[in-house]
Amino acid sequence: MRLNVSAHLPTSPRGHRTPLLTLTAVFALVGGLLLTSSSGAEAAADPIVSAGKPATASSVESSSYGAEKAFDGDPATRWASAEGKDPQWLRVDLGTSTAVSRVKLTWEDAYAKAYRVEVSDDGTTWTPIAQETAGNGGTDDLTGLSGKGRYLRVYGTARGTSYGYSLFEAEVYGVPDGGQPPTGAFTVVAAGDIAAQCTASDSKCAHPKTAKLAQQINPKFYLTMGDNQYDDALLADFKKYYDKSWGVFKDKTRPIPGNHETYDPAGPLAGYKSYFGSIAYPQGKSYYSYNEGNWHFIALDSNSFDKTEQINWLKADLAANSKKCIAAYFHHPLYSSGGHGNQPVSKPVWKLLYGAKADLVLGGHDHHYERFAPQNADGKAVSDGIVEIVGGMGGAEPYPIEEIQPNSQKRISGPYGVLKMDFTDNGYSWTYVDTDGQVKDTSPKYSCH
Repeated sequence: MRLNVSAHLPTSPRGHRTPLLTLTAVFALVGGLLLTSSSGAEAAADPIVSAGKPATASSVESSSYGAEKAFDGDPATRWASAEGKDPQWLRVDLGTSTAVSRVKLTWEDAYAKAYRVEVSDDGTTWTPIAQETAGNGGTDDLTGLSGKGRYLRVYGTARGTSYGYSLFEAEVYGVPDGGQPPTGAFTVVAAGDIAAQCTASDSKCAHPKTAKLAQQINPKFYLTMGDNQYDDALLADFKKYYDKSWGVFKDKTRPIPGNHETYDPAGPLAGYKSYFGSIAYPQGKSYYSYNEGNWHFIALDSNSFDKTEQINWLKADLAANSKKCIAAYFHHPLYSSGGHGNQPVSKPVWKLLYGAKADLVLGGHDHHYERFAPQNADGKAVSDGIVEIVGGMGGAEPYPIEEIQPNSQKRISGPYGVLKMDFTDNGYSWTYVDTDGQVKDTSPKYSCH
């Protein structure tokens, strides 16, 4: 069923249609059969819930046509997929479970002849809520929908042209759980152990692929958990490798150093400091803190956890914090099932964080993904414990899982990817997404202590 289908929009300045990505997060509420639950009048009354939300796609034609362009409210910008390939998808993260009543798609000349609109609670299992098999472009206004999920995607299965899929706007209307979206919600992308000494010209080079994925998610900002540049973190290597991938969004990055940043022959952290400058030293030290929403973030240098200066600074920082939720990140994880294993140097810091009721710790060092149940610094599972994530899958060669630690809930070694972290005023959750755009793991939803 298609309603209010308008004539084709003018062709793009390039003179041909562009590909539509399967909207996997913003259109996961409109795929398959069209189920009716609310009238057109009710749908029209529901607010738009997708504007400015984090979006991803199966592919993009270029960085000028990112997934976020379909949700920016600007009718002149658009998302466009790679050309000549089926299927493709575009998805949006609505931030919380939402009852979707309407989806309005404004196609560029490159439209979908056949597609589904689908919704999902976890970004992995999808339920169709609408389907088109004879699309002709223009505007598809799908009303009277009945479906619920946090993610919505448009999944294109047949192109209407020889090019691809492209949407000027993808608008999702509905009612979030509780009637209102979470206040203070924002998304962060995180990864550690990133830039090997290779470039995108090498098909096996991973960090350009994780950078592309990170950029498509379009978060509020990016975190790195150390070992940003291999092998010795020389300034010349930062410029030659990291800068060509993750350096594209350097101004939105909040980095910390790893042990490889200390190997620079010019001096420990010399290349790191020269490359990042005040971005990595906003308070004049290699460690710092900042606030976002109801969260206090603490960026630490685990190379110098044995230095009283940083420990005293951390104590003072925690004492001065007024935010409800606390997240810390540093390179050496206290607990890890990877080749490097547990890093006792981080235990005193964990004790301070636990005493301050911190919620989350992110680390790298071991090149795999792992999440742990809440625990204290002694490794005891406790309800008020800190959740730890090892996220060293940003581009360096993966390490195998060797000795599974107590309280480890999920371990993945092999795929490269990023953490897509979703924060609200009262809690957080995340997904581990690989470079093919597939969600490999979805966390529980945690409330702040």
